[in-house]
Amino acid sequence: MNASRQNIPVTAADRVLQEMQRAIVEGDIAPGSKISEPELAKRFDLSRAPLREALARLERCHLIERIPNAGARVVKLSTEGLISLYQLREELEGLACRLAATQMTDAEIAEMQALLDQHLSTQRVREGESYYQEAGDLDFHYRIILGSKNPYLINILTDELYHLMRMYRVQLGMNGPRVSRAFDEHKAIINAIANRDGELADLLMRRHVAASRRNIEPTLLQREQTGN
Repeated sequence: MNASRQNIPVTAADRVLQEMQRAIVEGDIAPGSKISEPELAKRFDLSRAPLREALARLERCHLIERIPNAGARVVKLSTEGLISLYQLREELEGLACRLAATQMTDAEIAEMQALLDQHLSTQRVREGESYYQEAGDLDFHYRIILGSKNPYLINILTDELYHLMRMYRVQLGMNGPRVSRAFDEHKAIINAIANRDGELADLLMRRHVAASRRNIEPTLLQREQTGN
């Protein structure tokens, strides 16, 4: 995702990790599913050693969990998990915005503004149908995090927690009036960064993340109540 990583050789474990990350985030591998090493080894035509390396890395980024006496499974989306994750997002992404306001170059800010124009050009966003962002450099939040230029913050938010955050965002979705509001909030955040107002950018991002949580929480609650 990050341009600095593009020339790093991709190992067998890397390939499986990337494919499983995508499949889990997008729901192709359902939340709560049991992890069968023999089935995965056959599916990806892979020996056990690189497979286990990939699974260990998936565990570190919180996409799978090991249950005592029950083996490994894909994490379940839960209201409790959503609240805990988004509390952390508010704090850390707010900080990322505050730092980005002083660390991002004018050229990087212009690229962010162009990215939002690109998002708006899609029919789904214009008509309020949905606001789906591809992972990595096409993701507004990902680019803001990189713009903080803080390596520890970047590691937490783009490596350790990023795919779990995307799992909630992608599977619970965004549609209706929230699409237009979310896009406008993105514009306001990048405008605050462009004006080098870190305090305002921090506040706007915190409000944006909190609004996103409130938007998807009812859908998650309904799923929990119906068992879907």
